[in-house]
Amino acid sequence: VETLRPPLLRPRHFLCQHSSAMQTSRISQVSKACGGLPTPLRVPHVVRLGGAAAAARNASSAAPCFGAPSAPCALRFGPSGTRRAVQGVRRAASPSVVASAAAGKYDYDLVIIGCGVGGHGAALHAVEQGMKVAVIEGHDIGGTCVNRGCVPSKALLAASGRVREFKAEQHLKSMGIQVGSVSFDRQGIADHASDLAMNVQGNLKRSLEAIGVDILTGSAKFTAPHTVKYSLPGRVDVGGEVTAKDIIIATGSVPFVPPGIPIDGKTVFTSDHALKLEWLPQWVAIIGSGYIGLEFADVYTALGTEVTFIEAMDNIMPGFDKEIARVAERLLIKPRPIDYQTGVIATKVTPGVPGVKPVTIELTDFKTKKVVDTLEVDACMVATGRAPFTQGLNLGAINAETDRRGFVPVSEKMEVLGKDGKVVPNVYCIGDANGKYMLAHAASAQGISAIENMLGRPHVLNHNSIPAACFTHPEVSFVGVTQEKAEEMAKEQGFPLGIVKTSFKANSKALAEKEGDGLAKMMYNKGTGEILGVHIIGLHAADLIHEASNAIATKQTVLDIKFNVHAHPTLSEVLDELFKQAHVEKAPAKVPVGAK
Repeated sequence: VETLRPPLLRPRHFLCQHSSAMQTSRISQVSKACGGLPTPLRVPHVVRLGGAAAAARNASSAAPCFGAPSAPCALRFGPSGTRRAVQGVRRAASPSVVASAAAGKYDYDLVIIGCGVGGHGAALHAVEQGMKVAVIEGHDIGGTCVNRGCVPSKALLAASGRVREFKAEQHLKSMGIQVGSVSFDRQGIADHASDLAMNVQGNLKRSLEAIGVDILTGSAKFTAPHTVKYSLPGRVDVGGEVTAKDIIIATGSVPFVPPGIPIDGKTVFTSDHALKLEWLPQWVAIIGSGYIGLEFADVYTALGTEVTFIEAMDNIMPGFDKEIARVAERLLIKPRPIDYQTGVIATKVTPGVPGVKPVTIELTDFKTKKVVDTLEVDACMVATGRAPFTQGLNLGAINAETDRRGFVPVSEKMEVLGKDGKVVPNVYCIGDANGKYMLAHAASAQGISAIENMLGRPHVLNHNSIPAACFTHPEVSFVGVTQEKAEEMAKEQGFPLGIVKTSFKANSKALAEKEGDGLAKMMYNKGTGEILGVHIIGLHAADLIHEASNAIATKQTVLDIKFNVHAHPTLSEVLDELFKQAHVEKAPAKVPVGAK
């Protein structure tokens, strides 16, 4: 943790989930957005800024911060979006890295192709280390997560969730609350989502500009080692070629659409189109029941739409822990206008016309490949995961290539692997483009790890400690392995497996909220106390999971965390109760911190 987060001052991060597929096909994806409207402030002398304007700021670095002492300071953006100058000292960067660009050998110390959550996080960390940085982005700063993924989808979920809450008459009456008729403005909800995306996008762009990162517009490709060319089709006034000591590929992903499904953006669409909420069909079929499908089913049903899931696997919500999936079916599916067909695939989809002609979906048995049913619905959403956006990079120029699925192969240090399986010098790939863990916050963590490695400070990210969340009502979250996987590990490795569970019904805060439906479970090694996996479904599960993920990241055992104190009454006591139930066989004598 100290390696990843040195005592530096940086814009505060807010993480959110970006819907995608589990592993490479059903994992949701989390972004960060820093608030504030920064104006150029004095930057510590160890930070090398790029561009003419940045050079001018470097030359005048003796000027004091506005409203702050003349000591070295940096920008920090608070949750309210306000700007404040904070005194601090940055750790000095590797002299060889800073010297390379300064000596004129390269245009930049680092060029990042793509500026989504991963590219943005890598740029921030690189500048903190004194590197001269440029990002190349052909679309919108913030990438999928900010513009077409987790950020706007959370706005839709928040608004539709309020509608569902206000319409839950019996639930409100149980707390003595009476509400009249509830209505909503579809366009107003859509505007809330788009406004949020634009606001966060602007914040990210300003945060880069404030620390001197050059933002280059265009699609990029390699032309030689250390060299990237960028351009925009049809724009002769945009583009150029730049060189850098190190290059990071952070091009992200796009919705995966199976063969036989034409996308018209109106009646047959992906999450990119659904986020615009241009209309509300009476009945929508959602192909895929992973994070993307579940979250949009939550939005649609709250706003009055019926949903049918089409799932190729034998059970709904594949990839989730099976017990959690069963609880989710009871809480998220059965009480709502949702049905599903499993073990089938949509082999043919014919678009319709809103309000005039239905969408026709031909369903084929996944195993026998025989047509078993035909659905006629108002709309069809394709939520079958994400595919890497790596075309056009011209990886051959650096003796590399993508795998058969389009992912860029990398080492555990995020180094790109060449055609011969060996590391390509000075080239890294992070985020969805490498397929290791298709989550926005994973991309950011990989970016930081890549920077550490290129500076000669070896770092390997523990992907098993990265949490994931589905922002339904109630939420679902997990970190580590499922119970099924833990049982396999215990059998193969020969260790005793411990499984503990606790219910939200035993939590006073959840009961006060009338939200007692929920479950938390943990799998751990009873011989060592190592935490293998934690899964939660219930109120604010997406927030609760971080105590478990941080424990795994810092290699704490159940013996370390079961003595921690949690405020009462809080939802955090759900995990407190979970940890306290865990017992380690022949546990060594251990005195809790603070005991005498």
